[in-house]
Amino acid sequence: MHAKGTAAGAAAVARADERKLVRTKTPGIYRRGRSYVVIYRAGGRQRKEFAQTLDEARRIKRERETDRDRGELQERTTITLRAYLEEWVERYRGQGRRGFRESTREEYRRLLTRYAYEHFSEKLRLTDVTPYRLARFVDWLCDEVAQGRRLSDSTVANAVIPVRAALATAQREGLIRHNPAVKLALPHREQIREDDEDEVKTLSRRQVRQLLTRAPEEHRLLLEVLASCGLRVSEAIALQRRHVHVDGARPHLKIRRAIVKRRVEPPKTKHGRRDVPLAAGLAERLRKHLASLRAGAETLVFSAAGGSALDPDNLRSRMLKAPRPQDRRAVGRLPHAPAHLRLAPARPRRQHRPALARARPPLAGIHAERLHAPAAGGGGAGVGAS
Repeated sequence: MHAKGTAAGAAAVARADERKLVRTKTPGIYRRGRSYVVIYRAGGRQRKEFAQTLDEARRIKRERETDRDRGELQERTTITLRAYLEEWVERYRGQGRRGFRESTREEYRRLLTRYAYEHFSEKLRLTDVTPYRLARFVDWLCDEVAQGRRLSDSTVANAVIPVRAALATAQREGLIRHNPAVKLALPHREQIREDDEDEVKTLSRRQVRQLLTRAPEEHRLLLEVLASCGLRVSEAIALQRRHVHVDGARPHLKIRRAIVKRRVEPPKTKHGRRDVPLAAGLAERLRKHLASLRAGAETLVFSAAGGSALDPDNLRSRMLKAPRPQDRRAVGRLPHAPAHLRLAPARPRRQHRPALARARPPLAGIHAERLHAPAAGGGGAGVGAS
């Protein structure tokens, strides 16, 4: 018993010695056991940092004192990268003048959950994120074995976007001194393309007429507007009476908003805010349709029962997908319902296209050409004409 008590006492003394601060020859640096403690004052408070070697401790002390004298000293935050990303994505408001879309926030959440949260350790502190760690993140995204498939260069770039934006916010808020993502290199890998892959996929006029014939009668006019004007489904279902101008020498639609996931939002870009010309025949059919609606400038042009907004997913399923096998064979194979429905050009493209056509937004799914040429003449009957 006496021997055990002596050993326990010796161990306690050893632990006390390890916790004891021993002065070194450098003021403000102390040795504690096998490590070193740097003590300095900034902002009226005593600060402590730890180092494994004396040289590292001297470097820390020198840098902190220099930053303090310049007024650039920032207290190192203990928040983890994961915690900061989760908090940041809920309050981020963007940096552009057009604001930040809630749909973009949802996409950021999805990208962070799918990629960043899976790759970075939950214990990784925000201040410990370095250019090297971010470069390894990009390497991981490009690893076909780790991802189970080959991610395209654009997918890799999209996965990095919310992380870069969050780190830029952290720098502006004073949590980190430098943004480690500033010079992050993204992949630009060589791709082998076949000649026919560069061709834009289109729907022929015959295919669109067949879709019009087989679509529910209450949605045929909407389908014709989509095909003739090249609108997004979200833009078409958001049209109100005040946006449809069918009288006068220049009938047109004013695109000023969209309904995305049941939220009314402005166009994504300045080019999305536009006026789309209408063919004379289509303008006449829209005039008759407006006459059947209840009065009110804010009445939806195309709506569900009771005047509520149409559901885009249900609309695509009912209107753009041929319901029967024989119909699908007649119309042709549609990979999936397109964000836009456009036709193959009826004539060669003009050498100088209008700004509206040049600035068309990217498509997801089937691509086809805008029909500005028939509408520009003012006498076209539109795609739905027989």
